[in-house]
Amino acid sequence: MSPFALRSLTTGLLAAACLPALANEAVIRKAFAERMPNAPKIDEVRPAPMPGLWEVRIGNELRYTDATGTYLIEGELIDIKARKNLTEERMTQINRVDFAALPFKDALVWKSGTGKRRIAVFADPNCGYCKRFEKSLQEMKDVTVYTFLIPILGGDSPEKTRAIWCAKDNTSTWLAWMLKGEAPPKPAAGCDEGAIERNLALSRKIHVNGTPAILLEDGNRIPGAIGPAELEKRLQALAVPASKS
Repeated sequence: MSPFALRSLTTGLLAAACLPALANEAVIRKAFAERMPNAPKIDEVRPAPMPGLWEVRIGNELRYTDATGTYLIEGELIDIKARKNLTEERMTQINRVDFAALPFKDALVWKSGTGKRRIAVFADPNCGYCKRFEKSLQEMKDVTVYTFLIPILGGDSPEKTRAIWCAKDNTSTWLAWMLKGEAPPKPAAGCDEGAIERNLALSRKIHVNGTPAILLEDGNRIPGAIGPAELEKRLQALAVPASKS
């Protein structure tokens, strides 16, 4: 058989294999639209690791259904033989972010020591857990911290965020507020606060639903404040090369 014929046959077989999956996806989407017309938009339908089960992704949330979209399962899928949480593994994959592609120009930046270990944090100035985490960060060595301000907690969060971002030395103003409770000065007129709206748009795009949201250089995230010991453990794990099989 010629190389061209072989390629054509392979392409045909792959296309044929995809047809049932596409058909099931269409059936599931149609069933959900008819039976739950007010439900949020489905972003993705794909076969689940368990035979006969289908994964339905809405944003960064997962549900499971059968091939006809008749039954809906909410919960975690566990492989008890391998002792693995398959839903958790999939969520980690979905939530992974391209760290290098983050718009660092829209972030407050400070570093300690060499700054060779980098993390990004989405934070609200009125977030108590963010303040606790910021204090923990002061104990870390050789880190660069990029803070993306997102006023999502209501109250005067938008005003505080604008005042901090527009301050002459916004990083020092941020740290003074978070660590010492020193109120930021009144922002100057004409301040370019476009970064705040861009940060909010970015947080929605990558499904940041609470603060602090911590992003590591490998693209994984930590949903919430952790102590310096746990963060150090995570950062050290990143520095260890993956073992070769």
